[in-house]
Amino acid sequence: MADNWNLPVAFYFSVEIQGEPKIGELTFKEVSGLTIEVETETIREGGLNNYEHKLPKGVKHPNLALKSAVRKTDTINEVLLQKWQKTVFNSDFALPIPLRSIIVKLLNANGKPLRTWTCTNAYPVKIETDSFDAEKNQIAIETLEFCYQELM
Repeated sequence: MADNWNLPVAFYFSVEIQGEPKIGELTFKEVSGLTIEVETETIREGGLNNYEHKLPKGVKHPNLALKSAVRKTDTINEVLLQKWQKTVFNSDFALPIPLRSIIVKLLNANGKPLRTWTCTNAYPVKIETDSFDAEKNQIAIETLEFCYQELM
């Protein structure tokens, strides 16, 4: 029975950005921010000092961060991603921000999804390029951050 049980590996995943026009799948080296947390409020009851009440306040999650090597925009997917980012960052926010769903899939050895996370109503909030250092021999990494409404 144990021979049929394969643990998933964290390096085999896909990222797809939906919406109109559909950006599609892009490659990234790292995905983080797939976290849901119930925020609580602590209330002390007068006269009872041996415990406190923790009441749910709301659901929160960090930004979705997608890291990849700095790349040329030579595919249609990358051109559409860059166009979406420019629309958000270069706007004066007089018009609504175009929202998209970002789907992250953890894949098995055959490339089939083991688990899927969907970040709904996402939009870019930060683009960061790691510092350049002439004394280090490493790949230039860019991080794209997106805030999103719900993680399903």
